[in-house]
Amino acid sequence: MTSKFRDRRDAGKILAKRITAYTNSQDLLVLALPRGGVPVAYEIANSLNTPLDICLVRKLGVPDQEELAMGAIASGGVRVLNYDVINSLGIDSKIIDNVAIKELQELQRRDRAYRGDQPLPKIKNRTVILVDDGIATGSTMRAAIAIVKQQQPQRLIVAVPVAAPITYKELQAEVDEVVCLVMPESLCAIGLWYEDFSQTTDVEVRYLLAQSSVINNPDKTYA
Repeated sequence: MTSKFRDRRDAGKILAKRITAYTNSQDLLVLALPRGGVPVAYEIANSLNTPLDICLVRKLGVPDQEELAMGAIASGGVRVLNYDVINSLGIDSKIIDNVAIKELQELQRRDRAYRGDQPLPKIKNRTVILVDDGIATGSTMRAAIAIVKQQQPQRLIVAVPVAAPITYKELQAEVDEVVCLVMPESLCAIGLWYEDFSQTTDVEVRYLLAQSSVINNPDKTYA
């Protein structure tokens, strides 16, 4: 595939066709990385007829270059650092800590906004598909992988519409399977591979989680 995706949900529908083998699988769980990963994962969860939930992770952006990740944090105190970026730019540990404190506050805010008092999903011995709208350096996805692995899934799959080739290869060594539609040699920016890459809002995240809950997991509700 060389053309652009219309939007994240379009990408999710196309991506779902690559993982149809998991349709109606018992103990399957789709976990989205908010916010951009949620519309992609929504379509995958609906196609596979499986529950959708979220894996809260925050990128640690380089000051004044927010899109460049020097690492990421996730719930449970997980921190993954990109030492290639840190060392090449000479980033001090205090700068990393300051950014991490700020992003932790946003992570906690999103947890309250998206999940409310809903319990965390049970992951042990389940097949988990981690979904985002794209992967550049992989710092954010690695933090998500780390937090999921702590909970001992039976099988862990990463599914994304677009990824940098080198990151794709690196992640193959960290999980059981990586599914990706486009791996351009020059990624530049994930948004370039979408016609509509407008920011996913908190309202949209809550709406899609609630809709998916009604469709695929009627015993669970989101406010």
